[in-house]
Amino acid sequence: MNVPLPKSPAEVLTELANRLSSFTPELQKAATHILENSNLVSVSSIRKMAQDADVKPNTLVRMARTLGFEGYEDFRKPFREQVIRGREDFPDRARWLQSLSKGGKLASLYADMAAASIENIESLFSDTDAKSVKAAADAVIKARTTYVLGVGIANVIAGNFAYLAGMAVGSVVAIPRDGSLPVDGLVRADKNDVLMAMTFKPYRREVVEAVDVAVAHGMKVIGISDSPASPILAKARHRFVVPMDTPQFFTSTVALTALLETIMAFVVAEAGPEAVSNIERFHRRRHELGIYWSEEPR
Repeated sequence: MNVPLPKSPAEVLTELANRLSSFTPELQKAATHILENSNLVSVSSIRKMAQDADVKPNTLVRMARTLGFEGYEDFRKPFREQVIRGREDFPDRARWLQSLSKGGKLASLYADMAAASIENIESLFSDTDAKSVKAAADAVIKARTTYVLGVGIANVIAGNFAYLAGMAVGSVVAIPRDGSLPVDGLVRADKNDVLMAMTFKPYRREVVEAVDVAVAHGMKVIGISDSPASPILAKARHRFVVPMDTPQFFTSTVALTALLETIMAFVVAEAGPEAVSNIERFHRRRHELGIYWSEEPR
C-alpha cells in the first residue's frame, strides 16, 4: 500500500532513510546514493543517478514507487521545486535545518555544508581567471586610495580585506565609517581612486548608490556580487560573480572570502618587495609594543 506523499525534500529523505533497512540490496544501494547525494537529485538525469549509484534506472523508479510516487520524475519534483524557490524560502529552509537536528541528521547536514562550500569555491575559480584578478589587484596598487565597501554580511569581510591590504600598500580603507553613509566616505574621491564594492541579494540600496557616485566622479569600480545581473556590476570596470549557495539559512561567504584572499595575494605579489617590507615592519612594531602575547617576560 502506498504511503502518503511527503511534502518537502526533507520529508522525502527522512522517509527514505526510515525505510532503508526494509529495502532489497539493490534498492538500498539506490536509496543510499540518493541520501548521500540529495543535492544532485534536481539536476541529474535518472540515467546519471543510476550510473553513479551502480544500479539500473528502473531501480530508481521502483524506489520512488515504494515511497508512493508514480515514478522517478514525480519523486524529483519536490527537489526541483526547492531549487526554483531558491534561497527566498527562508522559513522553510530554517525549519528543514531544525528537522535535521531533531531527526539526528546533523551528519547529513555536515556533508551538505561541506559539499556546498567546496562547490562554491570550485565554481568561483572555474569562472574566474588569473588575468581578471591581476587587473583588479593592479587597480588597487595604483590607486591613490582604494575604498572597500561592504554592508550587512559583507561589512566585516570588507573591513578585514582593508585591514590586511593596508599593511601591504597603506592606501586601502574600509567604508562606511561608524555613523556615516557609504557615499560620505567618497567625498574626497576622484578618478585617481578605486571603489571595491560588494552587495548580494537582496541588494543594498546604499551600495548601489555609492557605485553610482563613484562612477560619476570617474573612479574605477571593482564590483563583487552574486549575479551577472547585479545592479553594481553593469557599471564596474572589474566584475566578479561569487556563488553563495548554501543548504542553511544564511548566505554563504566562503567563496567571497576566497576571492578576497586571492586578490590580496595578488596585491602583495604585484606590489613588490616594498609590500613585504611594509608587512614585516607592521608586525615588528607590534612585537616591539608587546601587542602579541609571549611567554617571555617583558
